This record gives sequence, structure tokens and C-alpha cells, in this order.
Amino acid sequence: MNWALFRPTTGVRAFGLATASGLALFASQAFAQQAREAPSAAAQDEPDLQTPVVSPVTTDAPDPADEQQIGFAADNLNYDTDSEIVVAEGNVAMNRDTISMRADKVTWNRKTGEVVAEGDVAIKNPEGDTAYGDRIVLTDSLRDGVVENLLVVLDNGARLAAVKGTRFDNGNIELENAAYTPCPVEDAAGCPKKPSWQIRAVRVLYDRTKNKVRYKGARVEIFGLPLIPLPGLSHPANSEAGSGILVPEVRIDRTNGFEFALPYYLRLAPDRDLTITPHLYTGAAPMLEGEFRALTDIGSFRINGYATHSSVVPLVGAPTRSTKEFRGYLESAGKFQFDPRWSLTYSGRIASDRTFMRRYDISRDDRLRSTFEVERIGGQSYLSIAGWATQTLRVNDVQGQQPVALPIIDYRQRLDDPWLGGQFELQLNTLAIGRTAGQDTQRAFAGARWDLRGLTGLGQEIALTAMVRGDIYHSDENLLTAIPGYRGKSGWQGRGIAAIAADMRWPFIGELLGGTQTLTPRIQVVATPPLKNLDIPNEDSRAFDLEDSNLFAINRFNGYDRFEDGARITYGFEWNYSRPGFNINTVIGQSYRLSDKPSLFPNGTGLTNRTSDIVGRTTVAYRDFLRLTHRFRLDKDNLAVRRNEFDATIGSQSTYAVLGYSRLNRDILLLGEDLQDREEVRAGGRVAVARNWSLFGSAIVDLTGKKDDPSATSDGWEPIRHRLGIAYDDDCLSIALTWRRDYIDTGDARRGNSFSFRIAFRNLGF
Repeated sequence: MNWALFRPTTGVRAFGLATASGLALFASQAFAQQAREAPSAAAQDEPDLQTPVVSPVTTDAPDPADEQQIGFAADNLNYDTDSEIVVAEGNVAMNRDTISMRADKVTWNRKTGEVVAEGDVAIKNPEGDTAYGDRIVLTDSLRDGVVENLLVVLDNGARLAAVKGTRFDNGNIELENAAYTPCPVEDAAGCPKKPSWQIRAVRVLYDRTKNKVRYKGARVEIFGLPLIPLPGLSHPANSEAGSGILVPEVRIDRTNGFEFALPYYLRLAPDRDLTITPHLYTGAAPMLEGEFRALTDIGSFRINGYATHSSVVPLVGAPTRSTKEFRGYLESAGKFQFDPRWSLTYSGRIASDRTFMRRYDISRDDRLRSTFEVERIGGQSYLSIAGWATQTLRVNDVQGQQPVALPIIDYRQRLDDPWLGGQFELQLNTLAIGRTAGQDTQRAFAGARWDLRGLTGLGQEIALTAMVRGDIYHSDENLLTAIPGYRGKSGWQGRGIAAIAADMRWPFIGELLGGTQTLTPRIQVVATPPLKNLDIPNEDSRAFDLEDSNLFAINRFNGYDRFEDGARITYGFEWNYSRPGFNINTVIGQSYRLSDKPSLFPNGTGLTNRTSDIVGRTTVAYRDFLRLTHRFRLDKDNLAVRRNEFDATIGSQSTYAVLGYSRLNRDILLLGEDLQDREEVRAGGRVAVARNWSLFGSAIVDLTGKKDDPSATSDGWEPIRHRLGIAYDDDCLSIALTWRRDYIDTGDARRGNSFSFRIAFRNLGF
């Protein structure tokens, strides 16, 4: 029997009929929000987290026209005029104010005002959360009531169950023997299973006035075992984060002993928070960590810092002092978007000494760089105003020799070529570098570049480039730079640069072994007048090695301070083979300099003589299972391998290996630059040993010996670091136990073993 929409004449009682879903008990609104945060569970009668089997109703309740009306439908409706009891049975469906309910039976006593919904009661709110109950009873006030065997399933999959739930007249709610979990309660085959973790509590109390949920007798159960008590657990009764203790961290290492870190999260405002983490050690003084985060109308930023009071061990040698001093580390980063074109990005890092970060295992970086950049990005223009500074943590580096760049200004403007259809780019650039105990350099240049690309009738891709640039430099204290080739002449220096280049590619495509292959020969000609490069200080063009990525560059130096002059021809080819799920890509090339002018490139880089070394790269990919990259450089005279690098990733997401090998045989006689030979092997991987369980590990071994580098201290087989661990991961729980061993001392960051234990409850916030 379908009942038309009706407007009740006895306002309060009619509203009670809609509320008879008892699910207004708060399953639809108030409680659905609390359950998202982290409700709980405990003891005698077990709350059932499994979704009950509820038969769908075969009747459709009409939609109400406004919130005062109720859409109602049922197979049968009986009304006893003497007792004034209304009974709806069979496929009872009700709609009111976007909330829907189904039940097998609904009874309304008009005299007492009691409304009872029974039999597979299910209520769904607009957010998609669904509440289930065996029996829901509302008292005559129609504001308080009781739900038996309550289950709330949220739209994100989390669920809350309780043996009994009571709502009081003042809006407060109490759950008895409750459980909460965001984890799946069914396996892949649809069979019931225990969740990986759940919170259990003897009682859960919702205080409507304080908008707070509190727990009594709460604990976390992992794999059904009650492991972590949570005394005094509480949180806000909405989706906002609340202040409280986070998951602790546990570590053991040789330097600091046993470490226990307990983060406390403090919510200052909806867009501000602070996390304070005390670190306690058995072998070191306590340390305090803090992180502040903020979101503004135009961007966001964060500040993170560590502070302690302990002695500093020098990088080399025995300790020279035992007095304690302040030690710490501070970092901050942020980005602000002032309007669609203007933005500011910054990051800053500074440490009190060179070994602090390694000792407390914060980072293994050997340099800390601080930067800022103001950018304006237009349709055809770009402006950058930036600066940076570096703090060195290396053993032999002098801090006063580290540059501070302020400012770095770069402006570019693109213009369409109205004659040939190419494109012009104008560039203005300035740089100022200062050092407290080293050379100072200032630079400014203006340049223009023209590019034209097109296809010939034979399918050849032609690229033509022309550029001009004028540079002005000023430097002083040049003799403080250790390497003469980097100094340049002190005072004012000028330089003019012009270059033209023509680049041609000619792809040939055909079938091969059921796939498609493409062979693309390439040749490039570049010509530049002779330049007085050595008169110019070299600040940003120092690190160089010939490889496939820069072989065809017009200026193969990185940066602006060095520009490759003379005329040269570069030639090579690219071969690509692909078929579904499989791809091979190979690039190989070489260059020949037409002039016999001595090269600017240091020995061992592959470009010292007129004919360069042969460089190449091969990448092999098979589905998501294999990716192998090999880079090489062969000596032009005897084809000796001067550079040999392998990087491979093999396996699936659950079981895989990551392998790496690097060998730099530069054949350098003079060790004037940091270009000594190096050899290293890296390995890492993960093996799935059972469902959700895996073993993981990694290792780095230095293979460099004195034959390769006279300054090397290793014997040709020197482990640097290794790591081994076991982990459990599923949709809502992550556990890892890791053993790591370091083989090198750096100040008070001593070699030895360290152990760490990590556990993360996903979708959990206290």
C-alpha cells in the first residue's frame, strides 16, 4: 500500500514517525560524523562489524515536497482506533528530508508517542552513510531512544558497531561495547574476516554541548589481539582534526641507544597546526622536534626544527672537548600565489654543525641548500628573481668557499618570426655571487635566439638556430679559487658570443618481428667564433661529462660561464623498436671538432681531443615488469669503457629488485678537478613471502680502490650501508621492522647497527 505525501496535523508525533528510523538516533547525521573520526569498542557482547543481509524493499516511498512532509509506503497498514496504534508491515519505506529508511515493521503508539522500527532496519543519509539496527525505540519525547545491535557503514568504507546505543533528550549519545575500524571485514572472496585493526571501547560518549567524543576502556586491537591501551582517548565530533597523541616511533642504534619518540598534535586553528615530538634516548640527551604548518589565502608554508644540548664530536680524530652545546636543525618551505602570474617559492635549511643530521638520522645530505624564487609567468614572457646559499656538511670543504648567489635575475620574451615562421627569444640575465673567504663574481648578459623547425618533402626534420649574446663580468679575490681554470681575470671582462646551428633528423619506419622499428640518423653542424673563455670566471659550468643528453646541445657546457667555441659536426642515430608491452630505445653518437684549438673540457670528460668519445644509451622496457637503462662512453682510440652505468628495475609491485652499477674510468693524469675514477654497486628489493608480508633490503658497496683514485681509503670492496627488514602492509595497516648497518664514521655519527620499528594506522586520527 502506497501512502501519498501527507502533512501531519499533529506536528510532533508525525515527525516522530519519520524519525522512527531511530536512525536519526544519530546514525545519519551526528553519529556518522563521529564515526569518521575514530570510534571504538570492547568487551562482553561482541559488536558485529559485518554488514547484515537486508532485503531490498519492493515499494517506493514518494519524495516529500518539503522537510515537514514524509514519504511513506508499506505493504500493509493497520490502525486500531481504540488503542490509537498504527502498525505498518512489509517493505516499509520512508523518506524525509533526504534521509531514507527501510524496515520490516514500524509501530507508532499515538497515545504514548513511542515509535518502534523492527526487522532489518536500514537508514541512509545524503552523504552515503548507512546505519543498520535490529530494533529502534523512541520515547514519547521523540528525541531520545535506544538502538539495539547498531552498525553504521560510512561512505568511505569505515564502520562502527555497538551492542546498544542510546540517545538522550539533551542530544547526548552513549554507545555500549562499541567497535570502530576503517579496514575491510571481508576478504577477496567475500568471506567474513577480522579487520587488521580496530578500536574497541567499553563505552563511547558523545557530548553534544562540547562537540566531543570520549572513550572509556579504549584499546587498539591488531589482528584480534588487544595490544595498545588508549586511556583518555577523545576527539572532536566532526571531520576536523583534533589535538592529541600520534603513533609513537621506536629505534635502537649504537650512537644514541634506545630511542622513543611520542608526537603530540596540537590543532591551533582550521588552517594552523603544530606537532611537538620529544625524543628520549638512553645514550644521548633528549631532543625536541617541532613542526608548524599553516595555510593562508594565497599559499602555504611549514617550519620544522630539532633542538638538543649535547657535545659535538669532530669529523676526524678524537674528541677535543667534552663540553655540551646547543645543537639543532631548522628547515622551512612554502609557496605563495599572489595572482595568476606572480608567485613566490622558498625553502631554507640550516644545521648547527656538520654531523648533527647524520647522528640523529634526520638526513644523509652532505649539503644544505636554501633558495627563494619570485616568478612571473606570462603568455610569451617569463621573469625570475631568485637567490640561494649552501651550507656544506662535507669533511674537507671550507664553509667560507661556499657561494651565496643574490640576486639571480632572468627575463625571457618570445616573439613570433613574421618573415620565415620561426620564433625569437630575447633573454636578460644577471648574477651576483659572494663568498666570505673566496672569490666574488658578478655577471650580466643580454642575448637573442632564433629557431625554425620544418619538414622537407622527403620527411627530413630540419631545425635551424642562430643566437647572439653579450656578456659583462666583474670579479675580485680570484686567487682564492684553488683551480686556476675557474678563476678568470680579476676586474671587468667582456665577451661576445655568436653561434649558428643546423640539425637534421631523417626517420625511417618499418615492420620488424611483429612490431615497428624506427631508425633515425641525425647530424648536426654548429659554428661559433673563437672566444676568450679563460678570461671569464667559471662559476656555473664546472661539472661536466659527455653523455647522450648533452651530445647534440649547442653549448655542451651546463650553465652560462663557459661556451664551446669553434666548429664541429655531431652525428649519430636513434633506433626504436616497439610492440605491445615491449620497447627498446637506443641512442649512440659522436662529434668531431673542425678546429685544432685546445679544448676547454677537462681531461677525462670525453671531449678533450678533436674527436670525441662515443656515447650512448639503451633503454629496455617490458610491460611493468622490467626497465633496464644502460649508459656508456667508449674511448675514441681503443674503445675502452670510460663510463659504464646500469640501472634496472625487475619484478612486480610486491616482489621486485632494483640494481645499479656505476663505473667512471676517466683515465685522468692530473687530479686538478673532482673527476677521479669511481666504481659503485647498488642493490635493493622486496620479496613478498605471504599475503601482505614482505622482506626488503638494500645495500651500497664502494668498489673504488687506490688504483682508481689515489686518495681513496677503501680496498676496492668497501660496504657503505645496508638495510634489511620485514614489513606488513594492507589497506589500513602498515608495520615494519628494519635493521640498518653503517660502515663509515662521520664525526659523532658512528658506524654500527640501528633498529627501527614503525607502525601506521591508516585513516586514524586521535
